[in-house]
Amino acid sequence: MASLAKVTLVGNLGRDAELRYTPSGTPLADFSLATNERWTDSSGQQKEHTQWFRCTLWGKQAEKIKQYLTKGKMVYVDGRLRVRDYVTQDGEKRYSLDVRVDTLQLLGGRGGAAEELGKPDEAIAEDDIPF
Repeated sequence: MASLAKVTLVGNLGRDAELRYTPSGTPLADFSLATNERWTDSSGQQKEHTQWFRCTLWGKQAEKIKQYLTKGKMVYVDGRLRVRDYVTQDGEKRYSLDVRVDTLQLLGGRGGAAEELGKPDEAIAEDDIPF
């Protein structure tokens, strides 16, 4: 039986999405997503922690939605989580939380309504985009 690391995130884009193509021509859109956690510690001090995720949306939906994935936009992302480790130029070992996006929703569109875009294998007509 296969296992699965699935994640659901709601956060803000840290930068505009970047559209690229694999050598075989498959489109993919890369973007960073920040989630924020706020709490009050035992001394009454307000604390905040921001967690960053590298997200990748594949296929035709990446081409069709890329223009709407701009810095600051709030989105809902559902996908598969991977932790990637790498070594910096200074020799320091770092980790990256990567998400392969299966479903993406833009939040806060017209009238605050959430619009679902980017479901796998689903064509997105220009009329379907709310703005």
